[in-house]
Amino acid sequence: MIRNSELCLQVVECSYYTGTGERTFEVKIEADSNDITEHPHDDYSRPYLCTVCDKRYMRKSGLNRHNQIHTGEKYLCTQCQKCYATRNSLKNHMNVHSSKYKCTECGKCFSGNHDLTLHRQTHSGEKLFGCTVCSKQLSSLATLVKHSRIHSGEKPYKCPTCDKAFSESGNLQAHIRVHTGDKPYKCSLCDSSFSNGGNLQQHRRHAHSNEKPHVCHHCSKPFKTNYHLKLHINTHTDAKPFSCHHCSDCFTHRSQLKMHLLKAHNEGTWFTCYSCQRKFDRSDSLMSHLHRHKGCTVVTQPN
Repeated sequence: MIRNSELCLQVVECSYYTGTGERTFEVKIEADSNDITEHPHDDYSRPYLCTVCDKRYMRKSGLNRHNQIHTGEKYLCTQCQKCYATRNSLKNHMNVHSSKYKCTECGKCFSGNHDLTLHRQTHSGEKLFGCTVCSKQLSSLATLVKHSRIHSGEKPYKCPTCDKAFSESGNLQAHIRVHTGDKPYKCSLCDSSFSNGGNLQQHRRHAHSNEKPHVCHHCSKPFKTNYHLKLHINTHTDAKPFSCHHCSDCFTHRSQLKMHLLKAHNEGTWFTCYSCQRKFDRSDSLMSHLHRHKGCTVVTQPN
């Protein structure tokens, strides 16, 4: 039975028979996992133990697949350059490049039937999961749990290297690459590589495509990304969705808010060129500037 608890979190009550009677217990469903904590005594049926993280498996083959996460072995998709920790994960991903799980409405392909079913709800408008705080309707339980962290401020995914924390595991994994310098997402059209897949897709649109599918309904101006279209629409509506939490100032663009926080409230990080002492609010702006100098080093100055 599924029921609501405080702040939109969902719990599941499971009843099972032990031979001496029924027991019930509650488990929390995590946003980024399909795993549900199983019966409290099921260690006996999971004899294969990972010596690195103590996770247990019913079969040796499951343990062997799991161990690939710790060994760092990678399986590369030859079509989009994405990397996966297990062969099975790569096999599921390859469905994205086929028509096995294809949406008949928009033609988008997915790795499995579950993801396709969730996606179809975006066309039907069916949203079965409601936030108890703001009444927003979500199409899946996973997105509801993620959404709930906006209200709670919960950031359960913590970086083991620094004190940063994130509300989603994917954001943490992308952040960890800042420390490791790993850039596994390589462009097949040039020598560029990126720390996350989103930046690779953005690079392909900006550097290797002239397609601008996102059109402003006010003035018909086209844009390469929906993000830049939304920023542009703010110029028509005079909307200022980015507000300062220190004062009452509001801004049209996030970059304007970021600069305001740096200058007015000393919050954030300056990126300084140690050749000419010029400061930038973004690391990529500094990198572009460094082409004017030779032998310069990027230095950050946290306030």
